[in-house]
Amino acid sequence: MELFDYMQEHNHEQVVFWSGKRSGLKAIVAVHSTVLGPALGGTRMWPYKNEEAALKDALRLSEGMTYKASVAGLNLGGGKAVIIGDPAKDKNESLFRSYGRLVESLAGKYITAEDVGTTVADMSIVHQETSHVTGLSKTEHGSGDPSPLTAFGVYRGIKACAQAKFGSDSLANARIAVQGLGKVGYDLARRLIEEGATVIATEYDPKKAEKAACELGLQLTGLDDIYSVECDIFAPCALGAIINDETIAGLRCRIVAGSANNQLAESRHGDMLAEKDILYAPDYVINAGGLISVATELGAYSTEEAWAKSAAIYDTILKVIQLSGDEQIPTYMAADRLAQARIEMKERELEEARALKLST
Repeated sequence: MELFDYMQEHNHEQVVFWSGKRSGLKAIVAVHSTVLGPALGGTRMWPYKNEEAALKDALRLSEGMTYKASVAGLNLGGGKAVIIGDPAKDKNESLFRSYGRLVESLAGKYITAEDVGTTVADMSIVHQETSHVTGLSKTEHGSGDPSPLTAFGVYRGIKACAQAKFGSDSLANARIAVQGLGKVGYDLARRLIEEGATVIATEYDPKKAEKAACELGLQLTGLDDIYSVECDIFAPCALGAIINDETIAGLRCRIVAGSANNQLAESRHGDMLAEKDILYAPDYVINAGGLISVATELGAYSTEEAWAKSAAIYDTILKVIQLSGDEQIPTYMAADRLAQARIEMKERELEEARALKLST
């Protein structure tokens, strides 16, 4: 890919590549924006098929984090890191220490946390090399696993979508297809079932799938079959780019609302959902609970306030849907406008401050 062209088109500030010869670390940190504050975003560890795929993921995810922080009202920018490797086989202390030194070298411009393929325990090792890490365990005076808040925020966002689409936010008797039963997907499924919804789910890890089916009483379906499940709501809670040309054709839902980042393979797929009259909850709006959680460690607010802010995702989703209707634009575009407005306001403030300083 033409890296500099992409960075300029999407307003990325910095991309850092890091190789640890002894540890085997291959990492990429993408800093999208620090206009609102230091760039905060998790570290994803994944066996990418090639380095370009890893780079694209970092770039897209970091941009999403900028918008997520902005819409959530946080004074944070957006960044993301990816480590190329299999989290089931390639983790070791040396690797995460090396990665911690990479984060430290950025001098606070980027703050990391756990993400897909990494854990609170991994961040504890990173923390031995840098203070610029959040989402630490409670024994280290951190906020702990952010997954419960992410799931809670998604649950609240789903209820808002139901209110807008069906005229009631009750999920009793709703049919909901959940893709992915990791920490967030499992907790979300639990909340949905407790409210009386019927949950049909899929999960690539057979052990996780069977555990969830046994403990929660949900129904299981095949990995590829999840897209064509006849349901009220489809909740993607795994990896991104799953709303694409191939899957949209088979969707039999009325709402798409889940925790996965970058659900739209391309922006035009948001247009396609709108054309099919499928309400889409923009991912970085509905899944902001995790970011809100880890931000508590930066002194932004208390744990109680974090839960309250995550509950307010309900209102933010309704605001996005309202703007979408008023402007006759897809919901993903409405969310972008809300995020960009706050960033542009801050940019104007910074420009005015610089001009005032020069004039004096």
